[in-house]
Parts: sequence; C-alpha cells; structure tokens
Amino acid sequence: MAPVQSTIHDPFNAFCPDTQASLPGASEGPLRGLSFAAKDIFDVVGHTTGVGNPDWKATHEPATATASVVQRLVDAGATLVGKTMTDELTRGVFGENMHYGMPINPRSPDRVPGGSSCGSAAAVAGGLVDFALGSDTAGSVRIPASFCGLWGLRPTHGRIAMDGTFPQAPSFDTIGWFTRDASTFARVGAVLLGMSGEPTFPRRIVVAEDAFEMTDVPVRDALAPAVDTVLSLAEESINERLAPRGLSEWLSQIPIIQNHEAWRSISNWIKRVNPRMSFWVADRYVRARAITDEQAAAAGPIRNRIRMRMEDLFDDGTIVCLPTSPVPAPPRALQIDRQSVLERMMLLTQVSGATGTPQLNLPLAEVGGLPVGLSLLGPRGSDEMLIAFGASVAAAMATGQ
Repeated sequence: MAPVQSTIHDPFNAFCPDTQASLPGASEGPLRGLSFAAKDIFDVVGHTTGVGNPDWKATHEPATATASVVQRLVDAGATLVGKTMTDELTRGVFGENMHYGMPINPRSPDRVPGGSSCGSAAAVAGGLVDFALGSDTAGSVRIPASFCGLWGLRPTHGRIAMDGTFPQAPSFDTIGWFTRDASTFARVGAVLLGMSGEPTFPRRIVVAEDAFEMTDVPVRDALAPAVDTVLSLAEESINERLAPRGLSEWLSQIPIIQNHEAWRSISNWIKRVNPRMSFWVADRYVRARAITDEQAAAAGPIRNRIRMRMEDLFDDGTIVCLPTSPVPAPPRALQIDRQSVLERMMLLTQVSGATGTPQLNLPLAEVGGLPVGLSLLGPRGSDEMLIAFGASVAAAMATGQ
C-alpha cells in the first residue's frame, strides 16, 4: 500500500509524512477555535500509530479508539490537525530520526529541536498550530521547550491518563504540552488538569545551586534576570544543594530503572519483528536488555531516598528553581561531546522523573539568540500553582517589574 501523504503545509518537517490523522473540534467549548497537533505516540481512531519507526507501524493495526487525552481536547473544542514526528520509539533527546529526518527548530534552523517530542515543539514554535501534545519520560517535553523557546510542562506523574499512548517506561511516562504564550498554556491546562479556583502561590523558593553548576556559564548568566524575578515574587528564598553528595551520585541509579522498564515495554516486539533501528536506538536497547531484575530492584531504595529528600524540601509551600537544560540547542550536526551534554541534561531532568513531581519550563532567556529555559519544580499536585506562578513571572519580566 502506498503511504498516505500529509496535506499539511509543513516547512519544518514537524508532521508525520505518512498519515492524515485529524479530528474536528466540538462546536462549543473552552478551546474552541484552537488547533493542535499530537506526537505520533497517541492513538487516533482509524489510524495506525507509528512511534517514529516504520516497522512498528507496519506490524500494528489502526487504533480502535482515540487516546482519552486527545479526545478530551477535541471535546473541549480544539481541532486536531495532525500527528507530529518523534525520535524513533521515543528514545532520544535531540530530535533525530533516521527514518523520517529531523524536524527544523524554527527558532534556530541550524540547531536541533530537542526530542523526543521534537515535531510537536517545532509545529508550535513555527506557528503551525496553537498548541501540541508531547510526552515526557526523561525530558522529552522540557528539553524541546527549552531549545525552541516554548512553555512546556511535565505534569505530576499519573495526573493525565496515559491510555491509548505508546509506553516507554510506565513509572516515568507523562503527557505534557507546548504553547508559545502563557495564556494559551493555562487554557489548555484547565482542560487537561481540570483546573478550577485560584491556585496558591509558593511561599519559598529554593535555588538549586548544584543544578546551576551543571550549566554552561553563558546559560547561567542569561537566566539570572529570570531567577531574580522569581525570587522577587516569593516571601522567602534560599540557595541549597538538592543532592548533598552530588547530583551525579544521587541520580546514577535512576536510568537503570527507566531503561529496565523501557526494555520490558517493547522487548517482545523487538524479538518477534527484529525491526530496523538506528545504531543509537539499538544500542540503548542492547544496554537496557543487559539490566537484570535484581539491578533494577536494588535501585528502587535509592529512588525512594530521592523522593524523601524532595518531599522534605517541598514542605511548607516551597518550589525549586533550576535550569531546564545546561546548554542551548546544539548544532544539527551534533559536533559536540554528545555524551557529556546528554549526561548533564539528564541530571537536570531526572529529579522530576525520579520523584513524579511537575516541572514547568519558562521561555524567558536567550544566549546569543538561542532560547534557554528556566524551570520551576514543585511538589506532586502543584501543577496549577506552577502554571499560575510562571505566568506571573513572565508578566513581571515583560513589564520590567
């Protein structure tokens, strides 16, 4: 069968070229008139979810139901216009896909868009849609949001239902979204999170010293005015190290749990199909396959200690301020020390992943014209507070307060 060609005008290679999955929005609702896209891990009835790999798509049937998160948005009046590109099987952070190519970062075409929700970020940053759905397991919303200059949230784990989506690592997987502005972000959040009433603001801000030490100096300097604004809006602030013995030691065991889950999620399909994969993705699965149940179980108590430490830190109306990424978007050719950049990125994103807590990227700074994001990290269930407080920070910066 010949591939279905998308009819969307797409100068950024953001949309999947082999599907026309779309759904009209309801005639009434709080999101009426808005358009959105969904990463190609979300089921849309009658269409096959591709997950960035042609062999996955060829060995699966069209969806018999639409993912509830997509249906909720459509029922609220938003129109789904298409599916967006993802890193192959969601196993990437830069936006690469050997089968379909890399989306263009509209904010800097010679730089990577970030992954694995790369197409969704590119579609929003390029003005092709008003907002887009992504997923975040280890940074796949937060990193593209930082690289493309967007609002992006990794919500509290379990806050948004994951039915009808491709699983990577279930105890880490979340659904997030991108917008270009705070107002649209809050509108979408009200639907996805069931937000109601006036959220409380944080009383105290913790500036994560060890997280800022992970960043390049120009990023740290660029974020300083935004940090100052955050601190000015709270009653109290302190500088503190999240990990007494260092983030590297603290978080070293988290990838063991995540990769163990990732292998278990997809191993039967890999063994049955022997699919085509890029070297990078295949290598990650080979390494994940080698992790034993005993190794994953041994990492569990360490994850619990991280959770306990953060719960203590979040007590009494506290949120944490930290950089989203240690660097701006790297060049598309990836002429960098890839492993070093990846390791530093993961140390900044894994705190939220390990604890199941929400983290919001604020697009408030640039380094040489390249976006860099500041993050607000809060306790479980504080998604609404982060969104409202983030909007206040952005408004204060816009007015010079």
